[in-house]
Amino acid sequence: MEYYYHINIFYSKDDEGYIADIPDLKYCSAFGNTPQEALEEVLKAKQAWLEVCRTSGKQIPEARYCPVIYKAA
Repeated sequence: MEYYYHINIFYSKDDEGYIADIPDLKYCSAFGNTPQEALEEVLKAKQAWLEVCRTSGKQIPEARYCPVIYKAA
């Protein structure tokens, strides 16, 4: 089953670049010099994160995170 997880992308002044994270996947995040690069890197991290779950027999979390802005629409 393929889950479509919400991805946050934001600029980090401290890191001087963009951070992308997937709230439903604990500690799944990545850095990029551009928003597109951060997205590409977090998608790689997501695949690795899910592969570890599959090979270790851990349950893959359902996609649940939904920012309030989407609930208000």
